Amino acid sequence: MLELVENHSLTHSMPRTAAFFDLDKTVIAKSSTLTFSKSFYQGGLINRRAVLRTAYAQFVFLAGGADHDQMERMREYLSALCRGWNVQQVKEIVAETLHDLIDPIIYDEAASLIEEHHTAGRDVVIVSTSGAEVVEPIGELLGADRVVATRMVVGDDGCFTGEVEYYAYGPTKAEAIEELARSEGYDLSRCYAYSDSATDVPMLKSVGHPSAVNPDRALRREAIAREWPILDFNRPVRLKQRLPSLSAPSRPALVAAAAVGAAAATAGLVWYASRRRATAS
Repeated sequence: MLELVENHSLTHSMPRTAAFFDLDKTVIAKSSTLTFSKSFYQGGLINRRAVLRTAYAQFVFLAGGADHDQMERMREYLSALCRGWNVQQVKEIVAETLHDLIDPIIYDEAASLIEEHHTAGRDVVIVSTSGAEVVEPIGELLGADRVVATRMVVGDDGCFTGEVEYYAYGPTKAEAIEELARSEGYDLSRCYAYSDSATDVPMLKSVGHPSAVNPDRALRREAIAREWPILDFNRPVRLKQRLPSLSAPSRPALVAAAAVGAAAATAGLVWYASRRRATAS
């Protein structure tokens, strides 16, 4: 695992930092959007033919064969597919099936990294091409501080129009990170980023500490050429089976715990000193 130690006595005077994680095949073992296809079918949003087509797309994705052109075609297909879907129904389906579908495919190594970055005082940001209605609940499940995801246009009737408002893909991910750095005060030279895909090279290049996770062939070549760390994540595990829990205490809670610990230690010293004085007398 990467060394993530920071001098906490200096963090109050330093710019803030963050760790940016791609989602699919970096934090979870599958495509987050395609994983919900069966649930969308059961909810009446898609037909059996669409389920089979998304199953094939999932196979291509997992095989590492989804290049830029295929990803663009997949975007067009999914945009057309979700046209007319009621947004509230989509959110309800995702909420109802989130733990059953996503919890078992979270990489243990990624969950540990998220914990380590939080412990080091860094924000954790999920940056995904999948839609916000899917990514935001997953980000909450992971304990992420922020989420950057694709946003679809929603009509006055509360349904997707099929148009894309913001596509979190390729260079636009890097632009989103740079915008977050300006608004949140992140020092990108001290930030971290993780991805499996060569399409995320702009995002990886925008930080001082990039890593390739389960990289496709093109990203592996790029990582070797740039001497970026290459990480292999291969242990999906349910969060509740992990110790310590992924839901790490908030920073105020950690500070409070440290204060209580210090007070307890001080009280112990006072008690010990008074006990010795009493014994000596």
